[in-house]
Amino acid sequence: MNCGNCQNNNNCPYMNSFNNPPCNSSNNSQRDMLNKIMALNFAINDLALYLDTHPTDNNAIRMHCEYSEKQIVLTEEYQKLYGPLTINFTSNTWDWIDEPWPWERGAY
Repeated sequence: MNCGNCQNNNNCPYMNSFNNPPCNSSNNSQRDMLNKIMALNFAINDLALYLDTHPTDNNAIRMHCEYSEKQIVLTEEYQKLYGPLTINFTSNTWDWIDEPWPWERGAY
């Protein structure tokens, strides 16, 4: 299966693990960060659903807190580098409106 980032069909690190960097392309770092944010968001939501039925599971509570903290830090770092992911991004300026829109930047 081809990852879409390269021609390496069988051993692409992008397809093997989200912790490994993706194949060489211009937006690897941005893609990698976004993939990690999405993975953390999924894990946080999944743990929240689990905790709805297991509210005393201290390990799940600890993991939820740990992943939430990592997600906040990584999201803030991503937004400083690449712009807002949500409307909740705080900034003293509103100049992001002058930046290229995601569909104007080209393929990711």
